[in-house]
Amino acid sequence: MNKIAVAGTGYVGLVAGVCFAEVGHQVTCVDIDENKVRLMESGVSPIYEADLEELMQKNYAAGRLHYTTDYKSAYKDADAIFIGVGTPEQPDGSANLSYIATVARQIAETVEKDCLVVVKSTVPVGTNDKVEKFIKDFLVNDVKVEVASNPEFLAQGSAVHDTLHAARIIIGTESKWAEEMLRKIYEPFNLPIVSVSRRSAEMIKYASNDFLALKISYMNDIANLCELVGADIQDVAKGMSYDERIGAKFLNAGIGYGGSCFPKDTKALEYLARQHGYELRTIKAAIDVNKDQKTMLYKKACRRLITFSGLKVAILGLTFKPGTDDLREAPSLENIPLLLDAGADIYAYDPVGIENFKKKYSEGKNGQGSIKYVESVEEALKDANVCFIFTEWGEIKAVKPEQYKKLMRTALVYDGRNIYDVEAMFKAGVEYYSIGRPYMKIAEMNSEAAATKEA
Repeated sequence: MNKIAVAGTGYVGLVAGVCFAEVGHQVTCVDIDENKVRLMESGVSPIYEADLEELMQKNYAAGRLHYTTDYKSAYKDADAIFIGVGTPEQPDGSANLSYIATVARQIAETVEKDCLVVVKSTVPVGTNDKVEKFIKDFLVNDVKVEVASNPEFLAQGSAVHDTLHAARIIIGTESKWAEEMLRKIYEPFNLPIVSVSRRSAEMIKYASNDFLALKISYMNDIANLCELVGADIQDVAKGMSYDERIGAKFLNAGIGYGGSCFPKDTKALEYLARQHGYELRTIKAAIDVNKDQKTMLYKKACRRLITFSGLKVAILGLTFKPGTDDLREAPSLENIPLLLDAGADIYAYDPVGIENFKKKYSEGKNGQGSIKYVESVEEALKDANVCFIFTEWGEIKAVKPEQYKKLMRTALVYDGRNIYDVEAMFKAGVEYYSIGRPYMKIAEMNSEAAATKEA
């Protein structure tokens, strides 16, 4: 087994490090935050992710997993160093590579034996060429260092499973030595390996994520048209899903994609294309659709209500998706400021995302409105004038249509995740608006049926 160092203990780095240890490698995870290192050593994960803490504790106890702030000791005799630091989006849409550069220089000034540097972070095409040159520019010792690309394809909420049971491992290398080293590292996973050039590996990551973002935005665009013409997007999606060329995944309409990958990666690829004098029109369209989609429910509510001032507004779900405490690009971050500016008194519920949201909006008065964080769906709904559903947590999906009618002052619900059956909500006496499904058509049909029955 190999001696592996992992730079960065965010979603990418920590999950990768823990999974490498799980299959038998000796792993040292490096982070600059001493408190974070102590937390991980105590068996506590700094991120909310299914199964992660259990594997952290198991492999730390077995002596295969270590944490440190001392990058010199971690890097100097490692067989391979995986870089999993962040590449956050900059104002112009490009990727910030400063964290990659910092780690690359630390490696150059520290390594004492031949080693493979593997970039797992999502980086623009051509970045790994620059990283290799950068390391060689600052290399202190007479050792061989090569750089490989090994993009991750994990989804937050299922990251551990996605790593241990990946559909494929993508490795991008420029030599047989690097390719064989990576194959050896991944051999215990027993997963398909696709070996390509470094630049192709970098592009595979962007092309894959952006294709899924395109699929989501396409369905949202079709959903908006469905509302106008009286079709039901869920019927449309079901009919599409039987076509093997299309598939059944990522066909759910809603209020847009969020998280750490799709928003950043679409903008980064669009920026890269512009830098080369090319316009990625499909990606640009996906970005535009997603931006508008996030506030679709708020705009619907504005057409229905004369004001939000003084109204109790229930918010169900703060994170960008269930199974994570990540708020990056979450619809709640787009809509809650609008509601606060409009004077709403917000009662917000999320099973795991509240503490992170408090860092952005403290409890109490915020501008014209206010926000209170509650511990249950029922507390959020009690006497509410309007409800917005932003995340499809199981605790939220478990609420029956009748409970909205019973608990709310006005049973007015805007569902951004199409959780409920439209007719069931109508029969429960809930005024219900979702994405791409014609509530009013069903209301009219039921009214006509009632009138016919009375006649």
